[in-house]
Amino acid sequence: MDNISFQYPSWYIILCLLLGLVVALLLYYRSQAFREQSRALNWLLGGLRFLGVSLIALLLLSPLLRSLVQEVKKPIIVLAQDASESAGQSMSEQDSTAYRAALQQLQQELSEPYDVQPYSFGSKVREGMDFSFADKQSNISEMLSSVYDLYSGQNLGAVVLATDGIYNEGSNPVYSSSKLGAPVYTIALGDTVPKKDLVVKRVFHNRIAYLGDKFSLEIDILAENAAGSNSQLRISKVENGQARLLQQQPVSIEDNSFFDSREIVLDASQAGVQRYRISLTGVDGEATVANNSKDIFIDVLDARQKILLLANAPHPDITALRQAISNNKNYEVSTAYANEFTESPQQYDFIILHNLPSRDNDVSRVFNSIQSENIPHLFIVGLQTNLNRFNEVQQLMRIQTRGGSANQVQAAVAADFALFTLSEELKSDLPNFAPLTAYFGEFQAGPEAETLLYQRIGEVTTEYPLLVVGDQRGTKTGVLSAEGLWRWRLFDYLQNQDHERFNTLIGKVVQYLSLKEDKRRFRVSLSKNIFDENENIYFDAELYNKSFELVNEPDASLTISDAEGKEYNYTFNKAGNAYRLNAGIFPVGNYSFQASVFYNGERLTYEGQFSVKPVQLERYATTADHNLLRLLSERYGGELVYPDNIGSIAGKLQARETVKPVIYETAKTRPVMDLKWLFFLLLLIFTLEWGLRRYFGAY
Repeated sequence: MDNISFQYPSWYIILCLLLGLVVALLLYYRSQAFREQSRALNWLLGGLRFLGVSLIALLLLSPLLRSLVQEVKKPIIVLAQDASESAGQSMSEQDSTAYRAALQQLQQELSEPYDVQPYSFGSKVREGMDFSFADKQSNISEMLSSVYDLYSGQNLGAVVLATDGIYNEGSNPVYSSSKLGAPVYTIALGDTVPKKDLVVKRVFHNRIAYLGDKFSLEIDILAENAAGSNSQLRISKVENGQARLLQQQPVSIEDNSFFDSREIVLDASQAGVQRYRISLTGVDGEATVANNSKDIFIDVLDARQKILLLANAPHPDITALRQAISNNKNYEVSTAYANEFTESPQQYDFIILHNLPSRDNDVSRVFNSIQSENIPHLFIVGLQTNLNRFNEVQQLMRIQTRGGSANQVQAAVAADFALFTLSEELKSDLPNFAPLTAYFGEFQAGPEAETLLYQRIGEVTTEYPLLVVGDQRGTKTGVLSAEGLWRWRLFDYLQNQDHERFNTLIGKVVQYLSLKEDKRRFRVSLSKNIFDENENIYFDAELYNKSFELVNEPDASLTISDAEGKEYNYTFNKAGNAYRLNAGIFPVGNYSFQASVFYNGERLTYEGQFSVKPVQLERYATTADHNLLRLLSERYGGELVYPDNIGSIAGKLQARETVKPVIYETAKTRPVMDLKWLFFLLLLIFTLEWGLRRYFGAY
């Protein structure tokens, strides 16, 4: 129903009518234009003028037209099917066909009185019913959360959830935080009877190992209803599709609920992503051997940087530095003294020179290697340092002493340092650390130096640099102009009961100085080296011109090769100033890739590798959990039904008084001026009046 309301007092309507009446009377009450015509013509013309003027006046009051719109919405029934492997593994082909027909029949019956929304869930939630049972994960709580997000503000009648109750992703759905406000009916799939089965339940391992190290695997073995059986635990390395046995151990199963944990130590003897298979030999009468094995991938890195701590003499700073740097497994730290050091400096990626060059040890051989091989290095200047020689071998800092005496200095963080970042906590704590020992004299940073820390003497923050880093002649170099770092480490522990802040500072400096810059003009990156088999693999690429500006005018291509030499060819998409490619999903295995681009007459290439590991979560839980489904239904006020009784769900829903249509009323307001027919009505009124006046001889 439509109602008209005015934005002005209602008595204004009387004024509008009076205005129309006055105009009509002025024109026609004493008019002699139609004296030869019937008086009815005067009344008709006066009435038309009265009606037209009054209507225009009323429209000037900006009346509003308010209407109520009613909409009846059916209750929404969400029908969710578990599409994971475990949900369908206990069904024969005949059972699967019958179940699918029954669920589709239920969907058809519910479609009349309800708005049915079908979904599938497993690795992810998606629209539509999926009966392939191919998903590698089960995430029931995500399904419930999605229903809440999509339908919590609507007329949600009920949720019908067909699953076996097994979940291996997400939280326990019974304790999910989603409050649906609607009953949940669960259709219990799967078999709850434990079968005779051996399972490699879990394998705990590091994702990364270093070449030449040993690494351990912790293997959990589970056996159900297999008391008295014997098996063999085998650890094999998979290379080119063939498994090579590394170790083997007997497993004696003593009872029907058997659990054992084994630790296996292996050698990281080959660099790259290595694939290992942990398996149990099958026993007679075992329900399935699909869960008797598990493949793992370990990235063996040959990228550990070798760091040399070269000192003039024993000093507590050496131990403090070594402990801080060794926290990072990417670093291999060696310690040596200048008078005993006979190795080649070229075998090290980064060198820390403590109190060197000194008065007794010129270490010219080391400095020659540093300059010829561009080895990054850090000077720690102490009271044993030969400052004249120090000023000769580097240009980042110049130190002039005054009599060889010492100063106690603390750190002040430079506000404009931008080569790497320090946490706000470290910035606030560092000035309070114990003082270091520096020469008393003049300190001046060179033009290529970036100052991270200044010297604070007493309460005065000076312009003397304490710690600088920079790039001199293509070699990253740093200078700490004081010794006594061991005091910082002890102070950090006394104040905070750990060495976190000290380790972070040393780690940041070492990382910046030792990091080898990638100066290749064409680069390709992956988010990681090991992907799941159900995970899309994305490549990002960057192309730089000779001024190292990002460009992407030419097309870039990518070729991926598997272990058997089969190639997959792609062309990158251009994204902004860079390139991006979604290569999709790949089968389990090891892959290499080569990307190439032809730019300004030059062919640039980039090579790398990645691996795809199997997702085996669905293999390791074969017994359905109907108790979880019962608890879930009870929590939301629904019921649990079995596949042979699916048809009863429609009757149960119809019997619930809460699952009813909802009438929504919406009030719509719009200006009466927007009604087009009013314009034509006014046009008709004034046209009719004008036409009659012309016809009967008046103008």
